[in-house]
Amino acid sequence: MSVQGPQQVLELAKVGRTFGAGATAVAALRDVDLTIGAGEFVAVMGPSGSGKSSLLALAGGLDRPTSGAVFVESTPLAGLGLNELARLRRRAVGYVFQDFNLVPTLTAEENVALPLELDGTSARKARRQAADALRQVGIPELASRYMDQMSGGQQQRVAIARAIVGQRRLILADEPTGALDSTTGQGVMEVLRSRADAGAAVMLVTHEARHAAWADRVVFLRDGRIIDQATAMHDPTMLLTQAGL
Repeated sequence: MSVQGPQQVLELAKVGRTFGAGATAVAALRDVDLTIGAGEFVAVMGPSGSGKSSLLALAGGLDRPTSGAVFVESTPLAGLGLNELARLRRRAVGYVFQDFNLVPTLTAEENVALPLELDGTSARKARRQAADALRQVGIPELASRYMDQMSGGQQQRVAIARAIVGQRRLILADEPTGALDSTTGQGVMEVLRSRADAGAAVMLVTHEARHAAWADRVVFLRDGRIIDQATAMHDPTMLLTQAGL
């Protein structure tokens, strides 16, 4: 499935990413073509080392491709300076990292509000939106806690709240349920699904077929290449088989 026209949020065109050079070069991604439109939820599956995390990093402007081009809402990321790229990420892109990337000296609410405040939103408005995001992920009562006062699963939900706060048009999630129990993980998938239904483009990297089944489309990676794409299926066994897991 390819999304065309003004509703396209993310495009990767013939993207490649190679680490190292010469005999030690490792190709993490090879000639990847992928588009995601507004309101579309795409899950990315594949075995370890297939390039899933590299794909997310390039989509969010956290890394630069060795070849090809990445566009967010028709803006070529290669043409942006570091400050412009940071501004685009704060305003348009929400990213859920595997290792959370939270600031330990800030409370949960302050962590979630931080990208809004850095972009010029008033502290009062940013905190109000942060409180709403924490409510959406089910932990409004933890707003004033610091990271060392939370479990790993609670920190993961703070990281997810930070990714969805404000008007993010592209949400990228790298195994966002890894530190969560099955019930809480289901709640997170409901939040991501609702964001797509509200018009955001969502890309989820997951090993879990039951989570990929929430998506509109599943992309299968192997050895840095997209080997198949399919509309989401509700048969976990079939998803795992196609992903090579």
